[in-house]
Amino acid sequence: MNYIQRLRALREDNDKTQKDIADVLKTTQQYYGQYELGKRALHIDHLITLCKYYDVSADYILGLTDEPKP
Repeated sequence: MNYIQRLRALREDNDKTQKDIADVLKTTQQYYGQYELGKRALHIDHLITLCKYYDVSADYILGLTDEPKP
């Protein structure tokens, strides 16, 4: 699974909308939506925020492992 798919799966598994996650990232729904569409690269500060929010490793979000925690 690549990180684009992982972002959406994490959001949906946690019953969140794109707007909910955009609020966590202090951005707009449109901006976050571009992450899930693969139209915008994930910023490192947003990656860190999402790791903390979902309580998973960066490797998991990036699709480098299927283990949520190291």
